[in-house]
Amino acid sequence: METVTVRRVIAAPIAEVFDWCATSTNYTRSPFVLRARLARPGEGAPYGVGAVRLHTWLIGWFNERITAYNAPHGFDYTVDRSFPPARHEFGRMAFEEVPEGTLVVWTTGFALPIPLVGAAFARRVGKPVIAHVFGAILAAAATDLEAAPKKRP
Repeated sequence: METVTVRRVIAAPIAEVFDWCATSTNYTRSPFVLRARLARPGEGAPYGVGAVRLHTWLIGWFNERITAYNAPHGFDYTVDRSFPPARHEFGRMAFEEVPEGTLVVWTTGFALPIPLVGAAFARRVGKPVIAHVFGAILAAAATDLEAAPKKRP
């Protein structure tokens, strides 16, 4: 099992950063996410517990389900199906207020079911690619949220 963690501080309030990141259709603002849609709304919020998100990235497609939702502090998800196939143990986006804005910590755990070389391929190729895509999505969030801040009291 490989774990990828990407951290970024976004100079915007925690609620705005959480909302942007929870709404995965925003991920298409990154050059690596081709399509994202909400297939089934969650409980209590569109992207709440039970929500099903479908993503098509340059590296594959993912059917994700939200398993925990604690706005604006974080949410957990799991990938129920993907192509290429992968075993997904967990995914989490956590948000913390910091003096510069909001710290986002995005973590996922995965394994590739490729006999003999799966672990090495996941470590040498999968981890850096996933980290790069996560970083690009968070960069898009920063661009959107920092460039045009909402009127704040």
